Amino acid sequence: MSVPSRLPRPSGPSRRSVLRTGVGLGVTLAGAGLLGAAPAAAAGQNGTPLCDRPDDSASRQGLGSGDLGIPYYREHDGSWGYVFGDSWTGMQQGGDYMGSPVMLNQDRFDASGAAPVSFTWAMPTGGQARQLFDYRTRADNGHGYEVSRIPNDCIEFGGRTYIQYTSVATWEPPAGYDGSLMSGVAYSDDYGVTWNDYDYHWPGDTQGTNQSLYGMWSFAGIDPDGWLYIFSKRWNGTHRNTADGGAVQLFRIQPGDFRDGNFGAQQNWAYLDGSWQWTTAAPPSLILTGHNTGEFSVKRIGGTYCMSYFDVDMGAIFTRTAPRPDAAWSLPVPQITALTVPNLYGGYIHPGSASANSLTLIVSQWNGVVGQAPYWVRQFDGIKA
Repeated sequence: MSVPSRLPRPSGPSRRSVLRTGVGLGVTLAGAGLLGAAPAAAAGQNGTPLCDRPDDSASRQGLGSGDLGIPYYREHDGSWGYVFGDSWTGMQQGGDYMGSPVMLNQDRFDASGAAPVSFTWAMPTGGQARQLFDYRTRADNGHGYEVSRIPNDCIEFGGRTYIQYTSVATWEPPAGYDGSLMSGVAYSDDYGVTWNDYDYHWPGDTQGTNQSLYGMWSFAGIDPDGWLYIFSKRWNGTHRNTADGGAVQLFRIQPGDFRDGNFGAQQNWAYLDGSWQWTTAAPPSLILTGHNTGEFSVKRIGGTYCMSYFDVDMGAIFTRTAPRPDAAWSLPVPQITALTVPNLYGGYIHPGSASANSLTLIVSQWNGVVGQAPYWVRQFDGIKA
């Protein structure tokens, strides 16, 4: 497999910090001439914990406590998958460390929120959960020292499942550095049982490319126009990347090229020769900048593109909408803040959400102290983006 020819390489006490509260945000949307303003007050939902509780559905599948819980649709059988980051067999990060990523599954999802997510089996065997990828944590697996591989998003299409991940070199990077080793895409042709890595990896901080805009991806999905749309940003899963700057870019690729690992076939949404256009003649331009952001998620829900992201500076999860991936995004709206959910992060859009006016978000919460509760994901329903 050839190395992509058009992928730019921009220069440039605990894993999670205790986050400030607040609701203000000023964000610039490039390419649309839109300036964000301070949005309205945040919603006050409490959320439903999905793990880190004795004898819950996660623990019955072997996962006691974990974070992220990134949801995706398993189109081959109509079920749902949830991909966790660093996970433990016991409550409050107790018991054995399981690694990352870890996957739990659900046979059906109630978009109304009346019945919260309940996990019915685990991967990779359908029995007790364990780490999906075959690599050693806190070791050199042939690319350089890595602590863990953290999933950013998951998608299934055409009989293959994909997880985009970041390999973390340090959870406490110096100011101005993102702390990553590299990012990559792993795939499974048996729906999560066995996994392979594509040969090409996007180099990260300790491989000489600090602040790569290919660090964290979100699969917006395959649009009716046939393209797979992907948003990506700098790695800031540590929430300590002081140079993140909220920068987000957009590219698209034909699903067949993506499956073949022909990542150089991507088209980039770029401002070129005085206008915004899809092109292979220039790298993607920044479409969003602003406060430092952590995890983000973009999904097409009922014909509307919805974005959620964790604002590290404000300690809040915001949402925006757009009619198309390359259209102007609405002003940011705060949905869940540290005022009501202390030490939150994540905020992944469930692709089975009822509508853009009734989203389900999967939100993580941890105070940054190993062994203290909670270390879980919570389900928030009925959120109007």
